[in-house]
Amino acid sequence: MAARKILPRSFYLDSPDVVARRLLGKLVTRHIGDERLKEGQRLTGRIVEIEAYLGLDDPAAHAYAGKTARNAVLFGPPGFAYVYFIYGMHYCLNFSCQPEGHGAGVLIRALEPVEGLDTMARLRKLPASASPRLLTSGPGRLCQALDITRAAHNGLDVTSRSSILQVLDDGYEPDLIRSSPRIGISKAVEHPLRFVIEGNAFVSR
Repeated sequence: MAARKILPRSFYLDSPDVVARRLLGKLVTRHIGDERLKEGQRLTGRIVEIEAYLGLDDPAAHAYAGKTARNAVLFGPPGFAYVYFIYGMHYCLNFSCQPEGHGAGVLIRALEPVEGLDTMARLRKLPASASPRLLTSGPGRLCQALDITRAAHNGLDVTSRSSILQVLDDGYEPDLIRSSPRIGISKAVEHPLRFVIEGNAFVSR
C-alpha cells in the first residue's frame, strides 16, 4: 500500500472545477475517538463523485448571494470543511476552494468505502452484511456513515495533521473521469460541473 499524504492547502487554491477533478480518487478520512465506537478508529472512503460550485458567479452555489453566518467557511481560506443541513434530515460535506473571499467549493457526492465498513454500517443503522454501496453512495449517506455533522465538523481544517477530518493522497489515479450536469439544483443546471470516476459502482444514482 502506498504511503498516504495529507493534501496541502495549495491543492485547494485552484478553481473548484479543477479541484473537483483532482480530488477524484483521493481519500476522505474521519478519525473517531468516541465511547460508542472503537477508540482511535479510522473511517475512510475514496472520492468517486463530486460537484463544483463556483461561488459568487454561480447561481446554484450557497455563496451566490454573498457571505452569511451559514456559508462563512466558503469565504475563508481554502481547504476547510463546509457542512450544511438539507431537507431537514441530511448533512452534506464540502471543501472550500480558491483564495479567501471567493466563496467557492466542492460537494462530495459519493465515496467508495475503504476502511471501517462495519462501523459505517452501524452508523447508517444497517446490518453488517449490508451492501457496501448502501454506505457512502450519496452525500447524505456518506455523512451519516462517517458521522459528520455541522456542529462537530463545519470549519475544520482538512489540511491539518491534527484534524479529525482529512483528505489524503495514496497515489491512486482514476482511469477515466466523466462530467455531467449537477444533480438536485434548479439554477445553472446546464453546467457540466459534476465529475465521476467512470464505471465506479459507488457513484450515486
